[in-house]
Amino acid sequence: MRIIGGAARGRTLAAPDGRDTRPTRDMVREALFDILAGRVEGSAVLDAFAGSGALALEALSRGAERAVMVERSAKAAAVIRRNIEAVGMAGKARLVTADWERASRSMLAEGERFDLILLDPPYGWHDAAGLLATAARLAAPGAWISLEHGRDGPPSSPDGAVFVKSRVYGDTTLSFYEVVYGDINVKER
Repeated sequence: MRIIGGAARGRTLAAPDGRDTRPTRDMVREALFDILAGRVEGSAVLDAFAGSGALALEALSRGAERAVMVERSAKAAAVIRRNIEAVGMAGKARLVTADWERASRSMLAEGERFDLILLDPPYGWHDAAGLLATAARLAAPGAWISLEHGRDGPPSSPDGAVFVKSRVYGDTTLSFYEVVYGDINVKER
């Protein structure tokens, strides 16, 4: 696994051992960042269920201002720390070693807001709708949320967000939502 674009392009990333982590394949990560291309530069990024940290590190390499990575596994968190150092992003990356529920409550209490939220929960996550709803509360106005999931249809949009589009890559689907506030008309994309 490697960084695909930006300042750290070509740098190799480690992945946690075992079957508990499912790193996003390079092809899917490249497609994700092609779709998000104009939204990364200068953004604040949240990478939930970070695994190796590849999504957040890719965003930082492509010009994101800062990134927060949430990972509950201590083993995976150790790999993320090594990857942050390997790509030289220690000053822009923050790792939160906690489960999603605890980390999101803490970030909400701190008033954290993000321009891009990258969600890659285990397939079959028990509450995709709840996950999206919490992500929307952490989002800045106009933010995009990306949800990586199986081939099942995209979850419904949470309050304050609209479904933008889905793209299928083998057994992986990327669904995108835009956070809107008030009475905003959003064209189908």
